[in-house]
Amino acid sequence: MSSPFTLVLTGQSLIHHDVRQVADEGFAAIKSLIQRADIAFTNFETTVFGRHGGWPMKGNYFGCSEPTVLDALKDIGFNALALSNNHAFDLGPPGILSTLEEVVARDFLHAGIGTDLSQARQPGLKTFGKRSVALVAMDAGPGPATMYAADATDQRPARPGVNGLEVSRIFEVDPPRFETLSGIQEAFQSSSMERSNYAQPHDPPQLHSADDIDFYGTIFRRANENKRRIVVDTASLAIHLSAIHKAAAEGAFVIAYLHHHHWEPSWREVPEWVQAFARACVDAGAGVFVSHGAPVLQPVEIHRGAPIFYGLGNFLFHLNEGEVVWSAPEVWKSVVATCRFDANARLRSIDLQPIVIGGEKLEARNYHERIVPVRAPAAMATEMIEDLAARSQAHGVSISFEGNSGRISLCRPSPDVGNIRQSKIQHLS
Repeated sequence: MSSPFTLVLTGQSLIHHDVRQVADEGFAAIKSLIQRADIAFTNFETTVFGRHGGWPMKGNYFGCSEPTVLDALKDIGFNALALSNNHAFDLGPPGILSTLEEVVARDFLHAGIGTDLSQARQPGLKTFGKRSVALVAMDAGPGPATMYAADATDQRPARPGVNGLEVSRIFEVDPPRFETLSGIQEAFQSSSMERSNYAQPHDPPQLHSADDIDFYGTIFRRANENKRRIVVDTASLAIHLSAIHKAAAEGAFVIAYLHHHHWEPSWREVPEWVQAFARACVDAGAGVFVSHGAPVLQPVEIHRGAPIFYGLGNFLFHLNEGEVVWSAPEVWKSVVATCRFDANARLRSIDLQPIVIGGEKLEARNYHERIVPVRAPAAMATEMIEDLAARSQAHGVSISFEGNSGRISLCRPSPDVGNIRQSKIQHLS
């Protein structure tokens, strides 16, 4: 019989500095909180510059780290890492190989990248105490096709890379705007072969009707109203849900993870397709769903007894001097979520500790000096929990105050939790 356990989830760790020598009482308190958990999870939002070398695959927003940052994450208390994100391929395939090598050497539970697609899709599996825990980690982009792992064929060798959830971006536009776009292409005598060049390094988009137009790599669709839509590929969806279902059927507690940058105009809000995808992961057997990408705190939901963290923002967010594009105060605030489960893996409660990276003086422009998170001071913590509670209420979740922290309590366990739930694989949009 397994015992009750705690799972700590944090914002993403974009870490470039070894923080083991940081002497800060506030940071020490956060580390102590994480170290008390049985499982402590973050997203490793970088790539390792290690034995296999590599070359920068980006101009702006490039980042790589020395292997020692993994020792720093261990020191904080993390033992589970998602590796599927937009920075995983910043050094190309060599960075993928070095990251895998260094993560494996430190015995992290990990998933989300691989030497080929078959390995990248594999759930990570590790035993904590007597409990088997699986991690299924994906990235939905947008990103170049070259960053995603591929298996070898008769014509092509395998490509190390990221485990991708395939989605397509479609802009639905009203008839006048659609005709304007068509007219622009006609005026420049654009051929389909020419337009396909602008899709690179992606593959050219596939058109399905006369109401679709490839406007230099982006699909616009004639519709009654203007709306942008993300459509999840049905086959890709089925593969990922099957991996979750199989791991749960074999007795593992499954953490389902998604990284994406398909943000809403207000990046604090959750796209509809992500909501549908998260619930589908829980229906397939995931015990928890967590996501990053938008660097801000997003609402919490409980679906069939399983917690859904739509966005936990940042836990570590190391910038270069002069990078002030991330000056929005919400980028530097998040929570550490401690989920408590009973022996049958039924969620009993969630504690939400507000944190702020670098302290409370967010008006200063010393963003590159904001190295570690600390507990948010009382007034800021209250404001953060009240805001998160208001936005989570729309998802059916009630958050109460416990001192300067938030708490989500479940009065009685859901009959579904701890059992395998048959997934209903469907088209998500």
